[in-house]
Amino acid sequence: MRVASPTAVLLAGAIAAWSQTPPPVVNPSGVTNAAGASGQGVAPGSLVSIFGANLASSMAAANTVPLSTTLSGVSVTFSSTPAPVQFVSGSQINVQVPWEVAPGTAQLVVTRDDGVAAAPASVQVAANAPAIYNIGGQAIAINSDGSLAAPVGAIPGIATHPAQIGDPHGLTILATGFGAVSMPLADGANSSDQVRSTLTQPTVTIGGVAAQLVFSGLSPQFVGLNQINVVIPAGTPTGNAVPVQLQMGTFNSNIVSIAVGN
Repeated sequence: MRVASPTAVLLAGAIAAWSQTPPPVVNPSGVTNAAGASGQGVAPGSLVSIFGANLASSMAAANTVPLSTTLSGVSVTFSSTPAPVQFVSGSQINVQVPWEVAPGTAQLVVTRDDGVAAAPASVQVAANAPAIYNIGGQAIAINSDGSLAAPVGAIPGIATHPAQIGDPHGLTILATGFGAVSMPLADGANSSDQVRSTLTQPTVTIGGVAAQLVFSGLSPQFVGLNQINVVIPAGTPTGNAVPVQLQMGTFNSNIVSIAVGN
């Protein structure tokens, strides 16, 4: 019987070690609101992004609702509660924080499709952690005709024009992180079955002026997405970059901008 030499055994072991994918790692402070705000925690029911390295072996996006708790074999838990997964890649994963996760410190664990888990990451969960979706600081705020409340021609391929002061049909602002809603729903589901309002109502300021809040709740189409409907009041400043911010309790959202006309 032929016995492998010590050198051959060492070489085979080294090759095996080199061929193994490094374990997944979640970056320090690498869990943030998917709309971009950070530093104030994440809220139950909201969409969050997880940044790190070697998180998944391939890129994939969910194309069905309700979202599954695995996508291409990748899964995420918050204190052992499975999270619905929206998107996975090697450096970023997007998930919904399960509704049942209580405010406080949660332990987040990413498990890759090969079964290798990242070290637990501590995540602060808050009752509310609002953030407004935006493109380079331009709020995803939609006029009643479906156009974006931005300067005309500001975004190639997208219809835009300033929001109008006093428009009774209002302005729709897309956000996440508003927390509990009036009727429970399953993790990973959208709110197409009925209207769900947020239990905490946000204060919306546009150019420093409080807007008239018409509705604050869940979007019917999209998982984890909040929708605010407001009427812009008289006295609101006009311009191409009027600041917009939300406040819920002691938490303030990111500051974004819209275009406002008379």
